[in-house]
Amino acid sequence: MAQKQGTQRKVCYYYDGDAGNYYYGQPHRIRMTHHLLPNYGLYRKMEIHHAYKANAEEMTSHHSDDYIKFLHSIRPDNMSEYSKQMQRFNIGEDCPVFDGLFEFCQLSTGGSVASAVKLNKQQTDIAVNWAGGLHHARKSEASGFCYVNDVVLAILELLKYHQRVLYIDTDIHHGDSVEEAFYTTDRVMTVSFHKYGEYFPGTGDLRDIGAVRISSLP
Repeated sequence: MAQKQGTQRKVCYYYDGDAGNYYYGQPHRIRMTHHLLPNYGLYRKMEIHHAYKANAEEMTSHHSDDYIKFLHSIRPDNMSEYSKQMQRFNIGEDCPVFDGLFEFCQLSTGGSVASAVKLNKQQTDIAVNWAGGLHHARKSEASGFCYVNDVVLAILELLKYHQRVLYIDTDIHHGDSVEEAFYTTDRVMTVSFHKYGEYFPGTGDLRDIGAVRISSLP
């Protein structure tokens, strides 16, 4: 998107107060980050939007139907009924069941997909969703405290309008499942800066360049 010299970039920010209320990881970090906006006056320089709740159909543009159906059904009070599915979908210690699990996934995904839509329609230059970035979730399996891969879903939305997408991951953990999702296409280039070695998820060697073009920088 062309940017005239001296013009201020338009920024949109997606947030829903409920996203910081679910027992997921350390939810207070989402609220703390959001509180920086008024404290630093940043809200005056951006559009603030409520993240919508993505539906199951949107999630299954990448994830398998049975996995999303399971996430929609599982709750702390019915876990005993889903013991086999929990093992199959890697739900347990690293990816626990908590109240509102699916609703959190909906908000996290909705904010990222809505950000991609804004960019596609050239209604913003920068889009932010602090509740997103769950880059470990696989097509049919949770991983690393990630259940639905909002990053992959946002990239798929961007690909509707753009021939190629560059994805840069600066988390200390390798963006393994984003790399995996686009391993065989030249339309998405993934670049991950991460700690490598005996560290989760243990992937992302410099020699891993994918079937087409993937960069890993431990």
